[in-house]
Amino acid sequence: MVAQPKRTPVDQAADQAVRRSQGYFRRTQHPEGYWWGELESNSTMEAEYLMLCYFTGRHDPERWRKVCNYILSKQRTDGSWGQYYEAPGDLSTSVECYFALKLAGHSPDSEPLRKAREFILSKGGMPKVRIFTKIWLALFGQWDWKGTPKMPPEMIFLPSWAPFNIYEFASWARATMVPMLVILTRQPYCPVPESANIDELYPSGRDGTDYTLPKPTGGFGWAKGLYWSDKLVGLYQKLPVHPLRGRAEQKIIRWVLKHQEADGSWAGIQPPWVYSLIALHTMGYGSEHEAVKKGFQGFETFALENEDKCNVQACISPVWDTCIAQLALVESGVAPDDPMVQSSARWLMDKQVFAGGDWQVRAKTVRPGGWSFEFDNQIYPDIDDASIVVMALDQVRLPEAEESRRADSILRGVEWMAGMQSKNGGWAAFDKDNNKKYLTKIPFSDFGEMLDPPSVDVTAHLLEMYGRLGYTREDAEVARGFEYVISEQEEDGSWFGRWGVNYVYGAGAVLPALEAIGEDMSQPYVRRAVDWVVAHQNEDGGWGESCGSYVDPTLRGVGPSTASQTAWALLGLVAAKEHESEATQRGLAYLAETQDADGSWDEPYFTGAGFPGYGGGERLTEFPDIGETSYQGFDMPAGFMINYHLYRNYWPLLALGRYLQAISGR
Repeated sequence: MVAQPKRTPVDQAADQAVRRSQGYFRRTQHPEGYWWGELESNSTMEAEYLMLCYFTGRHDPERWRKVCNYILSKQRTDGSWGQYYEAPGDLSTSVECYFALKLAGHSPDSEPLRKAREFILSKGGMPKVRIFTKIWLALFGQWDWKGTPKMPPEMIFLPSWAPFNIYEFASWARATMVPMLVILTRQPYCPVPESANIDELYPSGRDGTDYTLPKPTGGFGWAKGLYWSDKLVGLYQKLPVHPLRGRAEQKIIRWVLKHQEADGSWAGIQPPWVYSLIALHTMGYGSEHEAVKKGFQGFETFALENEDKCNVQACISPVWDTCIAQLALVESGVAPDDPMVQSSARWLMDKQVFAGGDWQVRAKTVRPGGWSFEFDNQIYPDIDDASIVVMALDQVRLPEAEESRRADSILRGVEWMAGMQSKNGGWAAFDKDNNKKYLTKIPFSDFGEMLDPPSVDVTAHLLEMYGRLGYTREDAEVARGFEYVISEQEEDGSWFGRWGVNYVYGAGAVLPALEAIGEDMSQPYVRRAVDWVVAHQNEDGGWGESCGSYVDPTLRGVGPSTASQTAWALLGLVAAKEHESEATQRGLAYLAETQDADGSWDEPYFTGAGFPGYGGGERLTEFPDIGETSYQGFDMPAGFMINYHLYRNYWPLLALGRYLQAISGR
């Protein structure tokens, strides 16, 4: 018999934490086989839901009461609402919440609205809000339409090879822009009672306000050129005759109707969803039209409601939650033929997307075979989801009669992902070669990201998937992806995290990928990454990083410890053969000590990223100064941060499981 290594107290604590966590997932699996946690973002979701309902004539006093209660529960002590946990208050979010509450009947003299008003005015009031907030308020006569961008519906006719055609924009921006072409041109108006007006938010009064779009700073370039182009489009819009206007609007509505998903949403996310319903309403589609009914019914799936509150989620993540949970369960010792993971594997296979979508405009010869984020999103499968699903399916074992289906599912998924690799060797989230940076300079794009370029974290997940399937650096896709990842390493050894906060996420994705494809983990560049991770460990043994690291480079790897970010750091250290190091042992102890009795962890911090708010999605090499176009403070007005409520549970389970594998020699 081979003597087993002696188990330390940390090993025993890790093993106990794994068993508790496995029990948590066994108890919380839905009967259909999936796991699904809340996706928490910011209160514009609820505010815009109220505005949408008012605009379309849907008055539900009980639902409105609950939504208002949720908005009020998120108000900060200074009267503001923010973009992420412990962020400074955001002006635009606060204005939207203030108006929505007034629209729902709340008195401006109430304490919450009084404090909100004081905060809003202290930040410059209405003239300083972002473009999308101005568009929302223009719908109700609270902002002048002349202070919004000009985008003619005729843009829909631009062919896919032309600059500024809709397929050059990121999938989420495209699905938002198409209905917006109708809204910005038709400029619909929904009257509100005098009690809902927000004239008090104009520091100089409405008559003394400058409604022109902010002129870009700096010398002449794309931003300045497109600023003046917006004015030329405004002149075109004033012409008495637009011979293609009717056909353009008809094509837009056909596009919108064709892109609605089975769950009633558009692209599975809130912005295109609400703007599509507004565009349909503007074009005369009433409440009994099938698309409109489906659209509003879909909010029932996305909403989390109890007797007192209603939270309208920006998106839902059941596929993402399920594939990571399944991977963590199997890698932490659950048998690959356990009925729990067999059930989730069948559910994941059922969710594979075999329909075509917008991605085919840039990948015409590639067969479908990916997975999306949500229950129903056939048009926009997600490359990142697909990579983790394939890793999860690869480790499960089904009855012999189902094994061929599992193998075919993996093969088809890998084929689709190979066809989605971009020219620079990396992978993006939804499209390939979606990186025309001039699009980020249009006046419309002062929020979120307009592009979906390749990112290190997604590419790393693909490389890890390839490595676990037996591919090596000799394979073309792996070699190109590897070169891209290496080229993106920061001087300090870390990597930028596009979809997770932030450099801890990047390092936690890349190091396991390098190990999986057989890289020598003693290479100097790998050790620099390890040193960076170790150097950013907190005194309590955990790791944390603030969302503020997206706007302040000094905050890379800096922030209160969280379960998810500690897990990412540990995944990197274990992959780098550091499982016996002091840093790893302290990180394991932190996870074991902070676990709750039910096997879960608490985590109020936002560790997921939707939009850093850079416009182009890629990391910035230079940050704008105060007063310059695109400057963001810690309030991150152009950003969109996420708290995935299951991140705190399945990432630690995966990290603990891989550690136990490492010490057992598996």
